[in-house]
Amino acid sequence: MTVTRSSRVDRRGFLTSAAVGGATIVGASALGATDAEAAFAASTPSLDPAVTTTTFAEGRVGAIRGSMLHVAGSYGETHHIQITNATSVWKVRAVTLDDVRVGDGLYARGVTMPDGTLAADAVWVNIVNIYTTIRGIQKQRLHLAHGNDELVGHTLPETAASYAGSALTTDLSRLRIGQPAQILGAWRPADGGIDVVRVTVGH
Repeated sequence: MTVTRSSRVDRRGFLTSAAVGGATIVGASALGATDAEAAFAASTPSLDPAVTTTTFAEGRVGAIRGSMLHVAGSYGETHHIQITNATSVWKVRAVTLDDVRVGDGLYARGVTMPDGTLAADAVWVNIVNIYTTIRGIQKQRLHLAHGNDELVGHTLPETAASYAGSALTTDLSRLRIGQPAQILGAWRPADGGIDVVRVTVGH
């Protein structure tokens, strides 16, 4: 189906705000799950009894110096996020610090060190979780409406769908034009599209 050219969407339209607090270096999963769902889950008590408060930060990467990310928050604040060899980094799938780029948006979860640095347990790069309407379906592409904006969702071999609360499946053949759809995926700074990890319809 032919659709009009997608308009560019500001990254901040995708990201919602997060909270702040903290106290010690932890390993991946010490604060709970590290998959894409965990970025939007409610805070839960740490699995590590030494950690009393979980800290979240969000913003856009302005510089990468060694293993430190310098991130400009959406409300004018600056975050210094330390990546360790135990940090879980997500960007569509599990990646490493080498895959993070200046200009990427992110959520980070961890604990605040005495110098104010956030020691990250998990970082989700360019993650988006938005409600849309399916306007067009092509091979490896979903054309989506989000408010007044049009987006292109790029499907991947691992893209999964959930239909009316059913288990996830990689069968996307039951998607239909006009369906409301929740999209979990990663924003693509280069073209304003989304790499789609999961589509939920009929919920």
